[in-house]
Amino acid sequence: MTPAPSADDAGASRASGPATNTPAAATRRGRTPTWLVATIAGIIGLFYAYAVWNAIGNLVATLQVFADAGLTLNALGWFIWIFAAVFPLIVWGGAFAIGYRRAPHELLLVMLTGLALVAVFWLNVVAYTTLNSASFLG
Repeated sequence: MTPAPSADDAGASRASGPATNTPAAATRRGRTPTWLVATIAGIIGLFYAYAVWNAIGNLVATLQVFADAGLTLNALGWFIWIFAAVFPLIVWGGAFAIGYRRAPHELLLVMLTGLALVAVFWLNVVAYTTLNSASFLG
């Protein structure tokens, strides 16, 4: 008679299966569910969308104020405000491209880091347009 393998020997005696202790099986992680990636990217994306909305709102307000004074924006002024609206979209896309294959907490951190970058950029745009508004008038 052949003795039955013990529970400890069952996983070690097979070359494949869920109980293998190979380095490839240990380093392989489960993928993040698509719904979780979409939820994280969507909720944080709302803050990015607010930055875009704010930039477009300030562009419209700037155009109205300068139109009342009989002035308009030159190429630099248009570039500043259009880039202020496009920059959050670029950063969101880059953050998503970097983080969507990572763990959920890493995706969240990458998206928040991108949002911090957008916030710093927005403060720079506001400071520049407040202090140098005459430089982008046409």
